[in-house]
Amino acid sequence: MSNTKSKLPEKWQQSQKAAKATQVAFDLDEKFQYSIRKAALDSGVSPSDQIRTILGLEVSKRPKRPRLTVSLSLDDYQILAEKYGLDSEEQLEIKKRVLDDLVNYVTDELIDR
Repeated sequence: MSNTKSKLPEKWQQSQKAAKATQVAFDLDEKFQYSIRKAALDSGVSPSDQIRTILGLEVSKRPKRPRLTVSLSLDDYQILAEKYGLDSEEQLEIKKRVLDDLVNYVTDELIDR
């Protein structure tokens, strides 16, 4: 069997290494989870990177897109479509309206302080 790994471009070899990584989940008390998440937020890193730092592991230097995520079901899209007066199939427009709501929420929170 030939060693195909050495024939792969370096970039792909790194991807292959990453694909072999295993995600590990920890069931911690809420206080501990909150503390780690807050420390990550205060440091401007992901909770995963904060855990790696705590454990003394290397943290990748690759730039990350800061983003928030939420899972939306078909029912959620239906509810949001009704809220915005759209068809539930207009998912891109719904996403834009949700983004506006999030921006308005943060803006209102800053004004109330």
